[in-house]
Amino acid sequence: MLKTIPELLKEVSKNIRKITAEQARIELSENKGLLIDVREPAEYATGSATGAINIPRGLLEMKILELVKEENTAIYLHCASAARATFAAESLMRVGYTNVNVISCKFDVIAKTI
Repeated sequence: MLKTIPELLKEVSKNIRKITAEQARIELSENKGLLIDVREPAEYATGSATGAINIPRGLLEMKILELVKEENTAIYLHCASAARATFAAESLMRVGYTNVNVISCKFDVIAKTI
């Protein structure tokens, strides 16, 4: 049986920590975590959150091990609507990262807050 994107997101979200942009701002200042924008480069070029690095969702698993060597490093993911970030978080958790967070706000709120 095929699943819709909303059905997949509901299923995947059960094991993923989702936080607000304000909570992410606070945590990033406290723990020096890594803020990753998983949108496509063209989207990132139109504007980004302060301090975010761009690793598109399709390349994340291949690039992350070069940047983050410790499995418990705080990683904060965002995109335009939290959907791609949620799927990206699931992938990072499968790789073995244990402190993965999704910023669950729309991008304009993230860009204004962080």
